[in-house]
Amino acid sequence: MAVSVDYVARETASNLWRNRLMTIAAVLTVAVSLSLVGAAMLLRQGVANATVQWQRGVDVIVWFQPSSALGAQSASSARPVGDQRAIAHELTQLPYVQSCLYRSQQYDFGEAHRVLAADVVDALSPATTPASERCVLDNPNQAQAIWQQFKGQPGVRNVWYPSQAIRNMEHVTKVLQWVFFVLAVVLLVSASVLIVNTIRLAIFARRREVSVMKLVGATNWFIRVPFMFEGLVQGLAGALVATLAVLGLHWLLDSLAAHDPGGVWAQMGMSGIEVAGVAVFVVLVGVLVGTVGSALAIRRFLDT
Repeated sequence: MAVSVDYVARETASNLWRNRLMTIAAVLTVAVSLSLVGAAMLLRQGVANATVQWQRGVDVIVWFQPSSALGAQSASSARPVGDQRAIAHELTQLPYVQSCLYRSQQYDFGEAHRVLAADVVDALSPATTPASERCVLDNPNQAQAIWQQFKGQPGVRNVWYPSQAIRNMEHVTKVLQWVFFVLAVVLLVSASVLIVNTIRLAIFARRREVSVMKLVGATNWFIRVPFMFEGLVQGLAGALVATLAVLGLHWLLDSLAAHDPGGVWAQMGMSGIEVAGVAVFVVLVGVLVGTVGSALAIRRFLDT
C-alpha cells in the first residue's frame, strides 16, 4: 500500500492538533535544550578565535587614543606620533620589556576587518581605530605592572594583557560549556521522552483505526510514516526556535564587542559561516531527536 504525501500531511496535522499540549511541551523542551547546545558551541568557537588572535607571542598591548584630527597621514604612519612616541620610548626603557612593535591606525583597521564582525567594522574607520604598541615581556606575569603604570595616561586608551585574560576566559568558558552540555543532554533526553509519549498517546487513541488498517492490508510502514513525521515536525520546530536563540546570542556578543573594540568580546567575534554552521548543527540534532523518538515509540507499539 503506497503512502501518499497528502495522507501523511493530513494525518500528521491531525495528530499534532489532537495532542497539542504535549506537542507544545515537547517543542519547548527541544528548543531549550538545543539553545544550550548552540550557546556552548558559540562560546567554544569564540574562545578559539580569541586564542588564535591574541596568543601570538604578544604579552601586552597599549592602545593609543585615536585622533581623527591628526589626519590620514597619522593613520597610515608606520611610526608613533606625538604622545605616542613618548609612551613608546618609555615602554622600551622598561627592564622587563624585550621588544615592542608599533602598529598604526591603518594596520589595526585592516586587522579589525579580519577579526571583528562586519557590523562592528562598519562603525570604524582608519581615523577612529586606535593605533597600538605590542610588547613582548621577559615574564608575561609582569604585564599587570605595565597596566598599572600606563592605564589612564594621556594618549592611552587602554592597556591589555591578553595572556591572563585568555586563561581566565578559557577556565570560565570550560565550566560554562560543561554546565550547558550536561543540562542540554538532560533536556534532550526529556524531549525525547515527551516525543515518545506524545506518539504513543496518538497511537493509543487510534488503536482501533490502526487495527482496522492492518486488517485491510496496510503495512507497518504505511502506519508508521505519519507518526514519524509528527516527531520530525516537533523536533524541527524546537530546533528552529533554538536557532533563533543562537542568532540572538550572536547578536548580543556583537553588541558587546561594539562597545569595547579592543576587549575580549571583540576578539571572540565569529564569522557568518561559523554561526551558520552552529545553526545547521542545531537543526540537524532537532530533526534527529524528533525522528528517533517517534521511531522508538512506534517500534515498541507496533509489531515489527
